[in-house]
Amino acid sequence: MNANTFRFAYRLPLLLWHALIHLPITLLLMLPPLGRIDVRGEPLEHRMIRWWQGGLMRVFGFRIHRRGVPLKGPTLFVSNHVSWVDIVALHSQRMMGFVAKREISGWPVVGWLASRGETIYHERGSSESMGGVLHEMLSRLRAGRSVGVFPEGRTRDGREIGPFHARIFLAAVEAGVRVQPVALRYGKGGSAQTVVAFAPGENFAANFLRLLGEPARDTEIWFLEPIDVSDAGGRRRIAELARERIVAAMAAP
Repeated sequence: MNANTFRFAYRLPLLLWHALIHLPITLLLMLPPLGRIDVRGEPLEHRMIRWWQGGLMRVFGFRIHRRGVPLKGPTLFVSNHVSWVDIVALHSQRMMGFVAKREISGWPVVGWLASRGETIYHERGSSESMGGVLHEMLSRLRAGRSVGVFPEGRTRDGREIGPFHARIFLAAVEAGVRVQPVALRYGKGGSAQTVVAFAPGENFAANFLRLLGEPARDTEIWFLEPIDVSDAGGRRRIAELARERIVAAMAAP
């Protein structure tokens, strides 16, 4: 039995326990009125989602190290995009409704949790869908809730960070909320970005099962200096600033 097979063999029961035992407990505590109980300024429902997602990271061997602090109040969080793990990692730190491709809703476990985590689904290539997404983002930000987006628009191979689409920042500009860039680094110094990323032709199920057998590794979540949209000079400049800060964090020792 090789090392990957051994890790898969002992993590699979942990995953089943987390899904079959911890998940019902999480759901029970998320239901009203329990889910609305305030726990140190955060609804119990949000805290339980963070707890479950953090547990899922541990099952896969991701040891989280956070640098910086996520902003409180309505915020647009923007991050580099490597894999489905990104949503789980960010949800473990801060409750936010993600903008994600509609296909995620059909993924086992992760898709269901994404929906429970107030994900805003987008139909790729549809300008009409994007208009609806921006409207929903604006509504949530104005209501005091936070939204998370991946401005690259898709996952990549982990070797580079693509251009940031400026249109997605329009909701933050119109709502007048701050934008906080977040750098996700898998492995020390981001050394495992290409391992966590989808391999060529690899679907979600294959990536999920492969990562379940991968060695344990550090996961760094860097909450970077926020951007004040009123001083940034428009959505294109905000997109540039956010990308610049993430790229700099990825290159940091």
